[in-house]
Amino acid sequence: MQFEVTEEYIEQIQLLIEEHRDTELLQLLEEVHPADIAEIIHELELDEATYIIKLLDSTKTSEALMELEEDLRERILDNLSAKEIAEELENMDTDDAADIMSELSEERKQEVIQEISDEEHAEHIVELLRYDENSAGGLMAKELVKVNENWSVTGSLAEMKAQGENVTRVHSIYVVDDKGKLKGRLSLKDLLTASSRANISDVYIDKVDYVTVHTKGEEVARIMQKYDLEAIPVVDEMGRLVGRVTIDDIVDFIRDEAERDYQLAAGISEDVEADDSILRLTRARLPWLILALFGGFVSVTVLGTFDAAMQEHAALFFFVPLIAAMAGNVGVQSSAIVLQGLANQSLSGSLLNRLIKEILLSLLNGTALALLLIVGGIFLLGFDFLFGLTVGISLISVIVIASLIGTFVPIILDKFGIDPAMATGPFITTSNDIFGILIYFTIAKMILGF
Repeated sequence: MQFEVTEEYIEQIQLLIEEHRDTELLQLLEEVHPADIAEIIHELELDEATYIIKLLDSTKTSEALMELEEDLRERILDNLSAKEIAEELENMDTDDAADIMSELSEERKQEVIQEISDEEHAEHIVELLRYDENSAGGLMAKELVKVNENWSVTGSLAEMKAQGENVTRVHSIYVVDDKGKLKGRLSLKDLLTASSRANISDVYIDKVDYVTVHTKGEEVARIMQKYDLEAIPVVDEMGRLVGRVTIDDIVDFIRDEAERDYQLAAGISEDVEADDSILRLTRARLPWLILALFGGFVSVTVLGTFDAAMQEHAALFFFVPLIAAMAGNVGVQSSAIVLQGLANQSLSGSLLNRLIKEILLSLLNGTALALLLIVGGIFLLGFDFLFGLTVGISLISVIVIASLIGTFVPIILDKFGIDPAMATGPFITTSNDIFGILIYFTIAKMILGF
């Protein structure tokens, strides 16, 4: 049965904290999963949350900390001493510990590192902090199981057992040479069935997928998805095995990237949460709103140049929202498809072929919508055929242009190394509004002759 955090349960925990009934509180939380503890902590006041973190054993709290939202985790860490944070980090895999450390100030990092008793663990954390957090080096953990190609099968078992004690889950056993360079991987079946007198070099598989420390996180995710990998080894510039990226870290990375792209598409320029400060939320939203406001001024200016047309054909004005809305919607649809293709690298063919495909698709959609608009306008709104033809041709033209803008802007941004997610939302909508209005009145002027 799935654990459920109820109001009564939270009140019970708060009462136990208030009365310092630690034994009862520990019994209540003993069988609770760290992810559920994180959910409980979200419902508590900061002092109460800190109390629980300090009370529970470090193994459980270290896992719970990783499940918390970043802002809440930072506030809790501020309430912990450097020694208390160090105790939590010692029970984490190095990649998770590095993630926690990256949220601390430089001064605080130094204090915490000095408090970590396991020097090797501390060195690994410091090493991971040097890499870009969105690269394989920043995503990897140092914990893994490896054997030397020159070792005997029998001798390797004891070493593997010792290494395995520090690894949460053993996905693969990697094989290296005397210089630490990755040579391949070891099948557990081959290891168990091999002769006790055989060497690792006799049984290991020399074909192994790997990435370098500087490989982008998106590429790591693509490789792991393509080959259904639960973990992938990471090598340095000299080909030496330095860590591994596991599937749970890639899932977290994909989720964070998806949230960031969604915010960019919605016109939010920073990674923010709903409970962030008003100032930070304003700073994240205001730039795109200013762009939208500027686009609105341009749209008004364009409309102003056709003031005489609207006086002579007032009905034109009533279709401006429709034209602008269709332009924005089509642009966002086209850009969303391209963004998906860029993300999973499924875009194929030349730009010319994509151009032809988008034109044909938009012509088909535009024609169907224009016919519906003309027929509906004539029979329901009573305007004449020439006016309906004007609106219909304008709608087709706007859909074609909006589709092309939505297709090529993300591709161009991606070519220049700019996140193509910026091409959706306010950017596409605003630009297509302007082009849509301009095209609409230009065609109306050509057909209606004002």
